[in-house]
Amino acid sequence: MTTSTRGTARGTARAQASPAVLVLEDGRSFRGRAYGAVGETFGEAVFSTGMTGYQETLTDPSYHRQVVVMTAPHIGNTGVNDEDAESRRIWVSGYVVRDPARTPSNWRSRRTLDDELTAQGVVGISGIDTRALTRHLRERGAMRVGIFSGESLADPATLLARVQQAPQMTGADLSAEVSATEAYVVPAIGEKRFTVAALDLGIKGMTPHRMAERGIEVHVLPATATLDEVYATAPDGVFLSNGPGDPATADLTVVKGVLERGTPLFGICFGNQLLGRALGFGTYKLKYGHRGINQPVQDRTTGKVEVTAHNHGFAVDAPLDRVSDTPYGRAEVSHVCLNDNVVEGLRLLDRPVFSVQYHPEAAAGPHDAAYLFDRFVQLMEDQRA
Repeated sequence: MTTSTRGTARGTARAQASPAVLVLEDGRSFRGRAYGAVGETFGEAVFSTGMTGYQETLTDPSYHRQVVVMTAPHIGNTGVNDEDAESRRIWVSGYVVRDPARTPSNWRSRRTLDDELTAQGVVGISGIDTRALTRHLRERGAMRVGIFSGESLADPATLLARVQQAPQMTGADLSAEVSATEAYVVPAIGEKRFTVAALDLGIKGMTPHRMAERGIEVHVLPATATLDEVYATAPDGVFLSNGPGDPATADLTVVKGVLERGTPLFGICFGNQLLGRALGFGTYKLKYGHRGINQPVQDRTTGKVEVTAHNHGFAVDAPLDRVSDTPYGRAEVSHVCLNDNVVEGLRLLDRPVFSVQYHPEAAAGPHDAAYLFDRFVQLMEDQRA
């Protein structure tokens, strides 16, 4: 997690010529060239397996205080445009690539990725063996990391000590740091059919847009919104967004209040973890998490396998083999990851409530899970009827 300021922006050519070093908390290090801003940054080292969609990844608030390692070797070839950002800024603490594009080639490109990282003060490193780094993280697990370049470079022992002093992701309460500070409304596209109160725990811009496409007027509320503020919107449904941090730190008052009232509820990613905890299940930190746009998940209610977009380092600890009794009725695991049997979704059998651990808005990513927004609409239709 970042404990220092984001890097100092300097010229692209100068940054690329500057040596840089990446230091993991277990002492392993990788030497390369500065990419983006020159300076220093700290965070949790994680890897993303997406071959495309790096602009959406960088601007996903769920990556707050994480240093993202791209497993695809060639990054930056489509540049950066003004349409694909998922939030108001880049949220990653640092960026690690093997072979950055020298010149972007895309008709929508407005500037290079290197320049964008520099302008937003994001310290990165290029020219390292990202395959070796990814394999190391798979074996040892996600861990604290620092990237150093320019005047921040020092002897290895000093840099390692600074990395080991950085705080852990476990126990980090981060949703309020990435959330909107004031409520705003995303109007329905076409005829308005429903009103949804969306709790912004780190929401991506495409998510309310997907609901608006279905005739939903979305009231996006800050993470600190109270139950009264949620119901002041007169919602037909409530949405819990994705977001960063440890779900064990979150206040569950609003989630439990919505469950008690029986309002249709849909949660994704961090929202799935909050629902799980509200139902009485635990959460735990995955060894290295799921991050990318190619994760196979099975919808156990239909048997269909979906290729899905993920970004999570924590998961819900719920039984896969039986229905569970909760304070709000019976619950079951609705979706499971086919790579490792991690819980990827929950649903209540006695209330209009469900959630998934991944990103159905497909920004970036496949559209296999778009039906989940339709399932949410159906719950609100059934409740209204």
